Amino acid sequence: MDISARIGTLTLANPTILASGILGVSRASLKHVFDNGAGACVIKSISLEERVGHHAPNMITYEGGMLNAVGYSNPGVEEARAEFKDLKNVGGPVFASIIGQNADEFSAMAEALLPGDFSAVEAVLSCPHTPGYGTMAGQGTPKSTEEITKAIRAKTTLPLFIKISPDSQPIGEVAKAAEAAGADGIVAVNTMGPGMIIDIQTGQPILHFKVGGVSGTALRPIAVRCIYDIRKSVKIPIIGVGGVTTGRDAVEMIMAGATAVGIGTGIYYRGIGIFKKVCDEMEQWMKKNKVKNLGEIWGCAHE
Repeated sequence: MDISARIGTLTLANPTILASGILGVSRASLKHVFDNGAGACVIKSISLEERVGHHAPNMITYEGGMLNAVGYSNPGVEEARAEFKDLKNVGGPVFASIIGQNADEFSAMAEALLPGDFSAVEAVLSCPHTPGYGTMAGQGTPKSTEEITKAIRAKTTLPLFIKISPDSQPIGEVAKAAEAAGADGIVAVNTMGPGMIIDIQTGQPILHFKVGGVSGTALRPIAVRCIYDIRKSVKIPIIGVGGVTTGRDAVEMIMAGATAVGIGTGIYYRGIGIFKKVCDEMEQWMKKNKVKNLGEIWGCAHE
């Protein structure tokens, strides 16, 4: 079975991608993920200056998945540039992931961090739990998306992917704005919400920030619908993210219109071997259903 995936100018051995925010904090961690079967990796999002992020507890699981409010903890662009200066031998294509409070910061990030050895860049406009960033900064609108995408595009020739929120509606218009401004692809989606879980013994929210982004199984049907809507709106590739835990989940997203799939929360449930497991399960499904390559099922839900 052929499970290779082509995203614009990039060709991946398989369609699984480490999502940003999970494990992608060093060259060593990236190599570990590639050694365990990922087709590509996205580093943890980087800001201009070092950020401590939200205090613990900043992550909790529940029956539907996970809530997190990490708050973009990262060492800042100078430390990141030093850590990721040599990516030639990690095992596959690596996406930078950048954040900013406005278009000028995104522009500065692109200039400071890229290109290095990165194969592409992901710009995150969609975090639901960090003041000054993402949806809490109003970055989920078509106007803001266009402005930020243009600012980054002016500073890099790398393939540019815009990560958007499931709460940005109509989501197709946001994707169109990114495409018109020069994006090469869409990452759909970030966590939804924010949501809250209360400890009924103390009567207080469990997360220190009180609310957090919802990921995991609860997010997957929303992500699939978002991918479906975006596929109807744009021609550029889509990386589907949100609740992918099995090969069946990945196939579903590809049928909705995704070219590749990001995996994050699923690592918590199935371990670092999830990338190989998902690929094996996809191949088993393809063999059973006489599908030779992913192109045969890509976007078939639209037919």
